Amino acid sequence: DTLQHVKDSKHIVVYHKGRYFKVWLYHDGRLLRPREIEQQIQRILDDDSEPQPGEEKLAALTAGDRVPWAKARQAYFSRGKNKQSLDAVEKAAFFVTLDDIEQGYRKEDPGRSLDAYAKSLMHGRCYDRCILKKYHSFQNVMTTEYLELGYSADGHCKGETNPNIPLPTKLQWEIPEECQAVIEKSLSTAVALADDVDFCSFYFDTFGKGLIKKAKTSPDAFVQLTLQLAHYRDMGKFSLTYEASMTRLFREGRTETVRSCTVESSRFVQAMEDPSESIENKLKFFRLAAAKHQHLYRLAMTGAGIDRHLFCLYVVSKYLAVDSPFLKEVLSEPWRLSTSQTPRQHIDLKNHPEMVSCGGGFGPVADDGYGVSYIILGENAIHFHVSSKVSCSET
Repeated sequence: DTLQHVKDSKHIVVYHKGRYFKVWLYHDGRLLRPREIEQQIQRILDDDSEPQPGEEKLAALTAGDRVPWAKARQAYFSRGKNKQSLDAVEKAAFFVTLDDIEQGYRKEDPGRSLDAYAKSLMHGRCYDRCILKKYHSFQNVMTTEYLELGYSADGHCKGETNPNIPLPTKLQWEIPEECQAVIEKSLSTAVALADDVDFCSFYFDTFGKGLIKKAKTSPDAFVQLTLQLAHYRDMGKFSLTYEASMTRLFREGRTETVRSCTVESSRFVQAMEDPSESIENKLKFFRLAAAKHQHLYRLAMTGAGIDRHLFCLYVVSKYLAVDSPFLKEVLSEPWRLSTSQTPRQHIDLKNHPEMVSCGGGFGPVADDGYGVSYIILGENAIHFHVSSKVSCSET
């Protein structure tokens, strides 16, 4: 593997009905205006050309095993028009898929429609989401915020079209039959993985952040403790729990881990499961567990977490060829409950409830575990995404 940095990109790549298009974002030395971007997208939608042989499912190469993709890349995408087109995809500012099947929330069937929407966003057909780049796990994104744009009465972006802007460029490929066979094999691998992901997306509005804060409790700590209780009731045991914490206080800071399953949280869960325990004691244990969680979160945010340090020790041990039984053990422990809070929306949901976002989700980290993402929506709701493996009999 090689790490590549692209300093700047002035185009995007759009996938529609099995075809790849390169769309420039600049014209006459300036960014395209919203109406001009709409014009370019409409040009793609109006293009009725057929995909080239092997083009439609091409990105399935990156959704399957890594070795076949590496070999195919070297054999078929290291020269000529295939290399040029692959460079256009990999160096694009971002990748856009225009679906031809409608997905989204439906009032008449909210549960199944959201689950199907999440699965569609997470992996789609396994060849229209992977975009020839490898990501760390299954994940879906529903965090699209409303942009403050103006629209005309007929639904178009305000502004004028510009006929002088060049048409989107259809990327060209020459994919021989032997490469198409590799694509199909990678696709079958990816479909098996995707079909094994069970996903539930649901909206909880019995109460939300408002009531939790009135109880003088951190909303995140509250949700994490409820997840510990729910997981124990489901599995009958405690599991190593991962919660992602941002380290944005530091330059180029990314994430640190909050280990949410603690002695204090376990004591609270056990108290909740003990019918002889008094309400006063249950509340006391809850307060102690919530305070411990907040303390751990602050440590993670300020660079005093332990997991990134452990990873650095692992990297150094590999460089120095040092065998560490401690690192082997601690880094091999599975995260059977992997959790993350999606950043909240900066929108007044009280006055604009139609702008609510579902947040985003991801697949389970362990084969016998759960992936849980949640977004706290305004004062009165929380949206959850819960995933597991269909093939696991325990989840």
